Amino acid sequence: MRIKVDNEQCIPQRAHPMDAGADLIAKEDIWLHKGIRTLVNTGVRTEIQPGYVGLLFPRSSLSKVGVSMTNSVGVIDSDYRGEIMASLVYYGDKDGHYIRQGDKIVQLVVLPIALPDFEVVNELQDTARGAGGFGSTG
Repeated sequence: MRIKVDNEQCIPQRAHPMDAGADLIAKEDIWLHKGIRTLVNTGVRTEIQPGYVGLLFPRSSLSKVGVSMTNSVGVIDSDYRGEIMASLVYYGDKDGHYIRQGDKIVQLVVLPIALPDFEVVNELQDTARGAGGFGSTG
């Protein structure tokens, strides 16, 4: 996958060769105020192939200190060419949390996707589950 980075430190890295996610870092120092959404620059731009999507996931190491992504999963479409930004929030017990330049902040996973056309119908095929949703299986 072709990428453009602001500097070599910003190149996505996998901790282990078979890891699904590649770590993205904070491009600069930033203070996360408690409960306030903050966009954090990663210094990475991607050229994801059509038929694939980039997904940003929070890092478990940050959840230990009360930092999470505000949108749970970030979606990077194949035609997006801007800088990848992580939307982070601090929910911990202190006034905020300091992210240092170079800290690993999110993981990038690239997956194939289906791009179906949508057909509006009056009825859907029935299944054994039917409309059973939240909590319907116990």
